[in-house]
Amino acid sequence: MEMKQLYIENNQACFLQLWQKLEQTRRLFGEQYKRYCIRRICQRWMPGVTDDFLFEVCSLCGQAGYDELPLPALHPYPHREFLRALVAVTLGIGMRQVDLKALDAAYSEAFPRSTPLNVQKRIHRYSHPFPQGFPQGYQQTVDKHRGNALKE
Repeated sequence: MEMKQLYIENNQACFLQLWQKLEQTRRLFGEQYKRYCIRRICQRWMPGVTDDFLFEVCSLCGQAGYDELPLPALHPYPHREFLRALVAVTLGIGMRQVDLKALDAAYSEAFPRSTPLNVQKRIHRYSHPFPQGFPQGYQQTVDKHRGNALKE
């Protein structure tokens, strides 16, 4: 199988290609009985990748290079952090500069039957007051930091 040159950009079209390529690589490694891990994925996508590059990607996404990744459709968060770190290291930008909205939207396009990554969780307000002994005004401080979530 001929590998094309991998161009990485910080936009949704590139992220969609990366998600699709990730699933394609997972299937390929499954057929070849190879471990589906960050190290092998990077070596497959970018031949001649250095250990320093791999170390930086793995340290940014918080995973070891040889740890086997789960299915991207079922457990997307490790893959999301991996793609985010890959883009950040390749482009020389920070992790916070990677466009997460575009990355999540591309995931929803690549895996339309999966749960979207950016599902908002509801913030529950305390049903009971703080126990006796908490300083005066602590409840108002907590409420102030939660902001508009309490106005539901």
